[in-house]
Amino acid sequence: QVQLVESGGGLVQPGGSLRLSCVASGSIFSINTMGWYRQAPGKQRELVAATTSDGSTDYADSMKGRFTISRDNAKNTVWLQMNSLKPEDTAVYYCKANVRRLFWQNAVDYWGQGTQVTVSS
Repeated sequence: QVQLVESGGGLVQPGGSLRLSCVASGSIFSINTMGWYRQAPGKQRELVAATTSDGSTDYADSMKGRFTISRDNAKNTVWLQMNSLKPEDTAVYYCKANVRRLFWQNAVDYWGQGTQVTVSS
């Protein structure tokens, strides 16, 4: 099995910063894309940012310039640095990893349990 564990969420004032972490563990041969998604109450889950194993990154337009995704392949870890946070960034943030458990198997998406980020004064 594969487990993704997120941490770093919490309550922050508008304009503040948070850094989320996600560690993948378990039976892992390789990880392709790792990314962050978020889901606000009453809204669909949306992409925040993603990064491939070779370092390519992709961001949702509303996060460009404020959020930075980074990754350590050796540690199966991905981070999301969030700056200039706004109340509309309030959501549960989920980590997703596209994992190949054995070299002959296709990669499968795994999700973390989510971490709450609340931006409020």
